[in-house]
Parts: sequence; structure tokens; C-alpha cells
Amino acid sequence: MQIRVSGFLVREVLVGILKSINYGNKTRCAKLGYKFFVWSGQQETYRHTANSYHLIMKIFAECEEYKAMWRLVDEMIENGFPTTARTFNILICTCGEAGLARNVVERFIKSKTFNYRPFKHSYNAILHTLIAVNQYKLIEWVYQQMLAEGFAPDTLTYNILMFAKYRLGKLDQFHRLLDEMGRCGFSPDFHTYNILLHVLGKGDKPLAALNLLNHMKAVGLNPGVLHFTTLIDGLSRAGNLDACKYFFDEMMKNGCVPDVVCYTVIITGFIVAGELEKAQEIFDEMIVKGQLPNVFTYNSMIRGYCMAGKFEEACSMLKEMEARGCNPNFVVYSTLVSHLRSAGRLSEAHEVIRNMVDKGQYVHLVPKIKRFRRC
Repeated sequence: MQIRVSGFLVREVLVGILKSINYGNKTRCAKLGYKFFVWSGQQETYRHTANSYHLIMKIFAECEEYKAMWRLVDEMIENGFPTTARTFNILICTCGEAGLARNVVERFIKSKTFNYRPFKHSYNAILHTLIAVNQYKLIEWVYQQMLAEGFAPDTLTYNILMFAKYRLGKLDQFHRLLDEMGRCGFSPDFHTYNILLHVLGKGDKPLAALNLLNHMKAVGLNPGVLHFTTLIDGLSRAGNLDACKYFFDEMMKNGCVPDVVCYTVIITGFIVAGELEKAQEIFDEMIVKGQLPNVFTYNSMIRGYCMAGKFEEACSMLKEMEARGCNPNFVVYSTLVSHLRSAGRLSEAHEVIRNMVDKGQYVHLVPKIKRFRRC
């Protein structure tokens, strides 16, 4: 039977290979993915696209076949496909060292085939990717190159740079950029306000945050769930749970329905503060209101039960999340195991690990769980 190769088929096969990659099969997946990529590209009814190149590049990246990945970039350009912000994102994520990351940036700045749309210019496309991978110091360098080349910043540029300055602890430069933004005629947008709320929350300044929310309404920008979540997250990290609850209630008064991320943020805040009962109350509320907990919500609750010495409840919650179709990640397993061991409940800790291994999950990470012995 003749197989008709289509874009859909190629995508499904490559995505399937990408999802199946694990510690033990990296070499095989890289070879299989590339063999299929070459074969499909030779079929008369099909021609590769930028998306198919990006998928095989992702497979090589996950399999740590970096030289092969870079050869694909060259092949992609030779075949007439411009590199995009997506290409840059795949490449920059493989660069652990700052020096390597800078080399990638320089290549894209100089590239004549870099399709940076929908961004205003190539520098904004690069900056936008760098903020997503926490390359804050590199953002400063790229910004200086941008100014040297005569490109003017816009609202997006200012937002990225301000967040980078904040994360680097350069608050004086953060405030100077905010003032400069206004002087240059750029009004704050939703993202600018989100950054400001993040700063005020972590700085434990609820009154200033309330004034900012009111100012947003006054200028016609109604705060959304994201803004309240950002603020609540900052305040919880600052330990101000009373303010967290106030803004959580205020959010609902404003017609904003909390999503799973918002619920998880406030639940985590109460868990960290040792207020398990309050966290349980909010956890039950979110389920009643139709918000299904995610892996991070469950991890916070399991940690809370362990901190309170309620290990039966913690183990029961692990089973509950699996029953609801929410697969535990390695953090969930290691959280539960470490607390069980600290409490001297070694047989229960080994049982959790055994169940994890029996399901074929995170087997290659088992050595990271200290003192594990296969019983």
C-alpha cells in the first residue's frame, strides 16, 4: 500500500518521536527522527516546511545532538526557509553557557534571512525570546547593541528591559527606565502594569498596588486574572497572606474568575505559611467551582500534608491525582519520598518509588532520590 505523505502525517510522526524521548532512547530517537525526516522529504507529494524543520531540530535538541541541529539550520536556510523567532528559541534553549548564547544572538542579529515578524525589528524578537529563557544579563547586552545600531525602543522593549533589570536587582535602573518610557511618549500597557504589580507585591506594598489597580481602571485598562494572580503571588512570597486574601476576594468582586494558576498560587502561599486548613478550604473551593487542580496544585497540597505530618492524606492525594488523570512529575514523587524518609517511614517511601518505577516514570532519575535501594 502506497503511503501518501502529508504535512499532517509528518507532524504527527515527529511529534510522536519527540514525546517518546527519554534518557535511555535518545540516540535511537535522533536516528529514527532524522531517517523519517529525510525519507519524507524525498517523496514527490510532499515538501518540508519551516515547522517540520523546527520539529526535527527540537528532537535533536532533546537528544543533545547539537551539531546535527546546527547543520539543519544551515540546510533550512539553503532550502529557502527564513529563520524565525521560533528557530532562535529552539537554539537559545540549548545554550547553557552565556558565551554560547551570545554567539547565537550575534548570528541572528547579522542574519539576512531572519524573519522577525510579527515583531517590530530583529532585536525585539531576540529580546522576547531571551526573557522567556531567563537570560537577563544577555538582554542588557542586546539592548546596548540595539541602541548602537540606531534602533529605538518601543513599549515591548521597555517592558522586557524593565523586567530584566528587576530580576537582576537593579531597581534604580528599573525606575529610570519607567520614567524614560513615559518621557518618550509610550503609555504603560497590560504587560507594563503586570510587571509593576509583580514588583509591588514582592515588595509587600499592598496599598500602592491597590492604587495602581484603581489607576488602571481610571485609564480604561481593567485588571484581569493575570494581574491579580501576579500581585497575589508577589504578596504571598512576601508573607502577607491577609493582603493575598483581600485581593483574591477583590478579584472576584471585579468579575474575574480565578483560574487554576491563581488558585495554585494562593494555596501554595498558605502551605508555605503552615496554614494547611486554609489551603484545604481553597483547594475544595476550586474543585466545587469547576477548576481542576494541576500537578503544581497537587504538589503543594502533598507538601502541606507532609509538613503537618499527615502522611496518609499525602499518599491518598497522590492516588487521587492519578485517578483524575493528572500524572505526577518527579517533583511530586521526590517531595513525598523525602518527607516520608525524614519521618522514618522508609517502607512507605520505598513503596512510592516502587510504584513510580513500575509505571516506567523517571526511572533514570531514581539515583537522585538519596539512599534509594531496590528492595
